[in-house]
Amino acid sequence: MKFSAIVVSAGIAAGGCHAFSSPVTRNLSPFGLRASSNDASATLLYSSTTSDPTTTNNDGVATSEDETKSLTQRIMESTSTAGQTGGAGGVSTWDAFQRAETNWSRLKSSVPFDYDTTNLKQNDDNPPCPQFVTEDGATGNPKCWAKLRSQSESSSELDYDVTLCGGTLGIFIAMSLQLQGHRVAVVEAGKLMGREQEWNISMKELDELVEMGVLTKEDVDEAVMTEFPGCRAGFKNSEVTPLDGSYFDNGVGYECYTPEVLNLGISPAVLIANVSKRFQAMGGTILEQSPLKGIVISESLGAALDMGEDAEPITTKLVLDCMGNASPISRQQRYGRKPDGVCAVVGSCAGGFDKETNLLGDIIYTNQEIQDKGENGQLQYFWEAFPVGIGRNGKEPGSSDVKTTYMFTYMDASEGRPSLTTLMNDYWEQLPIYQPSITDVEADLDVKRVLFAYFPTYRDSPLKPQWSRLLAVGDASGIQSPLSFGGFGALTRHLERISTGITEALENDLLHKSDLGQINAYTPNLSAAWMFQKAMSVRMGQRVSPKFVNRLLATNFDVMNEMGLSTMMPFLQDVVKIDGLAGSLARSFVADPKFMPQIVAHVGIPTLVEWLGHVSMIAAYNALHVAASPLIQPFVDKMNDPKEKFLWRRRMDAWEFGSGNDYMFEE
Repeated sequence: MKFSAIVVSAGIAAGGCHAFSSPVTRNLSPFGLRASSNDASATLLYSSTTSDPTTTNNDGVATSEDETKSLTQRIMESTSTAGQTGGAGGVSTWDAFQRAETNWSRLKSSVPFDYDTTNLKQNDDNPPCPQFVTEDGATGNPKCWAKLRSQSESSSELDYDVTLCGGTLGIFIAMSLQLQGHRVAVVEAGKLMGREQEWNISMKELDELVEMGVLTKEDVDEAVMTEFPGCRAGFKNSEVTPLDGSYFDNGVGYECYTPEVLNLGISPAVLIANVSKRFQAMGGTILEQSPLKGIVISESLGAALDMGEDAEPITTKLVLDCMGNASPISRQQRYGRKPDGVCAVVGSCAGGFDKETNLLGDIIYTNQEIQDKGENGQLQYFWEAFPVGIGRNGKEPGSSDVKTTYMFTYMDASEGRPSLTTLMNDYWEQLPIYQPSITDVEADLDVKRVLFAYFPTYRDSPLKPQWSRLLAVGDASGIQSPLSFGGFGALTRHLERISTGITEALENDLLHKSDLGQINAYTPNLSAAWMFQKAMSVRMGQRVSPKFVNRLLATNFDVMNEMGLSTMMPFLQDVVKIDGLAGSLARSFVADPKFMPQIVAHVGIPTLVEWLGHVSMIAAYNALHVAASPLIQPFVDKMNDPKEKFLWRRRMDAWEFGSGNDYMFEE
């Protein structure tokens, strides 16, 4: 349940090639859905500035323009625009917020429909599918097809072995592949640079990248700007801090502390700059300010990236989509679908908090019951917070008043769901309750950045490739847990597995979609996490006890904390293991047996049955990894057929990662 690896400002990417950009504003709905009749009335928030700086209120009294602006607009327009980037969390301007709101409104109001890619004559009632990727030689940029044919006829090599689209996180995958001897290029629509705001991660995850050679110890030392002991998790019906005892002992909730989880704040700007420099020194290519217009694919010849009419196409054996959850490639593949769930996030990085208490993080925290938002449904708000600028570079704990705070919630994308404006207003209103040292957010806080995003999630993740020679990785594939914000932390866990699989596929020319699909194989623990998101959200029209989520999570975390760090730490880092899952469920039932019927009624029998199927597969994958893999491995290594060897290795990878056995707990 890693709730913070990164948070994304939902900006618009020119050409659609920025990693983690928001859905592009188009006449169609952002995820290729049919717009409903009121699509045109998408929320635009605040009108643009007029030439007249004054207006009148209802009493006819002249007021300044600033007095008519919303709190969010005033705060965002007062923050610095320096350091804005096109990557993850890179854009936090008022204009970007308006665009995100418009996209969110369009997504909510859109109507899903079935789109059959095998049907050559589609229903005329549905808008045509955007052809960002094509295998049809009659479509796509002719220059791309011509270059592929020319290089084939002259027996020339393609430009690269692998090209990554989206460099903010793609640079780490690119570095891993460059280390394995491939010719690698990174294509980035803007400038490849990290945002100023810190990413939060654990040292264990950074150490894994150091072991792979993607990072050096010097990279880590230079990039870590903040270090604190650990994070709190708490679930309370009201704000009471500190809080002792169990939910049933105190009648309020439960809180606990876990050390060394998301306790490092690293500078993306430093990390990405260092990795980019070393990647290029090793022969890698970075193409900045290069918006991608489309991709053409020939199974027999290769893939070509359309860089525009005035630019030479790039040819490559394999394309990796690192453009995040709003990738135009994944939008095309999921055309007509609405996401199965959404994690909506708002927040800020600001100074002005109490220095003496700015010592620990909150990884997931509630301090109120489920909120009844009327026609917008019921929402449980969660908080997350991390101190900034302590513990490193001579900055002692208690010396910084800067903190990043997030408020997030889980819901579906129904039309009646609240706007980002509503969520942001609730954030400003409730922040002083969460952080009592603040009484007036506008007067007390020195806001450096305002953060906002919505993360669509899909139950069929990770995304299987629809085309040969093209593989989605990272958040574009949906490999992150539906509970998390995705990003850097989700990438680190899978980087070695993905890069090893890609290397083997390239070396043996196993680039058909059926082969590449084995790299994004079914992982039951990821699928099982859907039950958790379902339990922490409330369907439109559903009515539940306001205390439901707090009672559920307080009991579960109390049990996991008693089971020890070997259970708690992997769960907080998005890793579901059968021993911890089964043990915590059994103990939670014993601790609160009367609550079980309410849980079943809340999530529904079909969801529960589906979830039990995934849990049984976690157990099966665990058994296969523990008992079968050691026996099979020697035979697989001796196989003469490269394809069979590749497939068996991917199966064993799926058993390991799908059961959570890739996570090694260290005492």
